[in-house]
Amino acid sequence: MREIDTAPIHKIQVQDKKFQDQMSKVFRAFLSQPKTMLMVSIETGILRANICRYVAYWEKQDRVQLIKKGICPISKHGAGFYTTNPELFNANTNDQ
Repeated sequence: MREIDTAPIHKIQVQDKKFQDQMSKVFRAFLSQPKTMLMVSIETGILRANICRYVAYWEKQDRVQLIKKGICPISKHGAGFYTTNPELFNANTNDQ
C-alpha cells in the first residue's frame, strides 16, 4: 500500500501564508496615503509584480482605487497613485 505524501500540501499552506502576509503589508502601505506601486515596493520590500497582482484583485472587490495619475517621485515616469483608504476614494469612479 502506498503512503500519501503530505509535504506539498504543507508547502502550499506556507506559501499561502506568505502571500497573505504580503497582501496585508501592501494594503496597509496604500492606506496611509496614495502611492505608486513602485513606492510601495520599495517601502515594503515586496516585488512590484506581486503588488500589481494584489491591486488587480482588490480593484475587482472595490477595495483599492486609482486616485490620480502623475509622476512617480522615484522613477520620474508617469504612474498611477492608488489608495486603500475609503475616505480618499473618488465619489465618481468614471472620472479616470
